[in-house]
Amino acid sequence: MSTLPAIDPARTAVVTIDMHRGHLDPAVATMPIPADRAAEVTEHSAAIIRELRDRGLPVIHVVTSYSAVEEISANPWWASVAGTGATRANVLRHQLPGSPGLQVMPSVLDESDVIIYGKKRYDCFYLTPLELALRSRGIETVILFGINTNSCVLATTIAANVRDFTVVVASDGVDTMDRRLHEPALAVIAQAFGWVATGAEIVAAL
Repeated sequence: MSTLPAIDPARTAVVTIDMHRGHLDPAVATMPIPADRAAEVTEHSAAIIRELRDRGLPVIHVVTSYSAVEEISANPWWASVAGTGATRANVLRHQLPGSPGLQVMPSVLDESDVIIYGKKRYDCFYLTPLELALRSRGIETVILFGINTNSCVLATTIAANVRDFTVVVASDGVDTMDRRLHEPALAVIAQAFGWVATGAEIVAAL
């Protein structure tokens, strides 16, 4: 793992990935991570994001949402695992219109934050205005939080890397339904795509 680069708060943004009730609130989640992990990652993330926000960093939440189930079932792999024993078995019921799962977890949200709905695949940049939101603010570095480490976080890290953003993933601000793949995913990121650091390390780099 490389030493974190200097982080310029004026050119850095926090991006959260699917930190919504559909993953993190056991009462309503359609694709939950384990309740104890959900509580821990939400608590850690909320504290770190609050400190980063207080230091002037903009916070952008990207939320998966679909207008119809056909937008989900168009993906052959998702369609194939629906209703099976896979962790994504509920994919065809996930983040549909009217779902309480669409709500960002309140503890990570502030009225000053930007929320981008309409993420439909793992990569937060694909078919969303995320890049415009970052470029229009002069952002060069993104600090990522969210769910799932080995899918949406990994895909978004790669997408940000190929767009020449500096990418930092908060290791205690991400988690996954596929728990055994959490650490391997962080290792892939640290080896080839960006920096992985704890929230405390990120704050210190500011």
